[in-house]
Amino acid sequence: MLTIGKDQLARFREPPRRAFEIEMVAHLAAFSPPLFKTLGEAQMLVVVQQGMQAAERHGFDLRGPVRMYLELMLLFGSRFDTDPQYPWFHELLTTATDDPQMQRAGRIHDRVTEYRRQVAGPDDDFTFAALRRILQFAEQPLEYPPAQIVGELARQFAAVYPEKAAYIGEQALTSLIAEGVEAARGLKSPSARGEALMSVLMFAFGHGCADDPLYPWIANTIRDGLAPEPARWPVRLEKKAVTWLKHVLGDLPRRS
Repeated sequence: MLTIGKDQLARFREPPRRAFEIEMVAHLAAFSPPLFKTLGEAQMLVVVQQGMQAAERHGFDLRGPVRMYLELMLLFGSRFDTDPQYPWFHELLTTATDDPQMQRAGRIHDRVTEYRRQVAGPDDDFTFAALRRILQFAEQPLEYPPAQIVGELARQFAAVYPEKAAYIGEQALTSLIAEGVEAARGLKSPSARGEALMSVLMFAFGHGCADDPLYPWIANTIRDGLAPEPARWPVRLEKKAVTWLKHVLGDLPRRS
């Protein structure tokens, strides 16, 4: 459950920053046990440290808003503040910045609560179902003519996660896919399959997933697959993504 925190007036510098970091690692472990299981304590500490820095850049240094910011990273990806899927985050984080932190955090909390009601569903049922459909989608042949890939992927994503596609809208969805296609081409993807894969990962894990500390396996697999021939990274990343999804889904309660 997304929280702001009752200790809203305490700044995370008091108690010392290190103690707060350790506290947040434990909090995020309870907030998302499957993700913590895949990351481990040391990597989650990296996530916390980078997230605290990002929160500070947006003017948050109270314990409650910072904790909320860290939770948002786990829900939407570490780069949620610039993700084309969620333009309202950018708006809420960059407007009325002179308002009190708790007031700003409250507006974000309200918007996220409404988003999760419509997109995640009760007990995250929509999300769990979508993750399973994404796994099925990733195991299918994904070859599209270059001129049609954005439109075809938008159609597929709407089928995989209709609640999310309807909420974020066609423009945001196509912007995200176009970013994924461009990122894959920048990595010299040899086919549309690599472009589709990168777009799927961004849709599932956020547009910054290729260097997100929450998903180090993505960056590591791309790096290792670029040598000695760039054509290898999509194949390796696809296998790794399927394995990762199966592992995480295996730790989730089964839902219809």
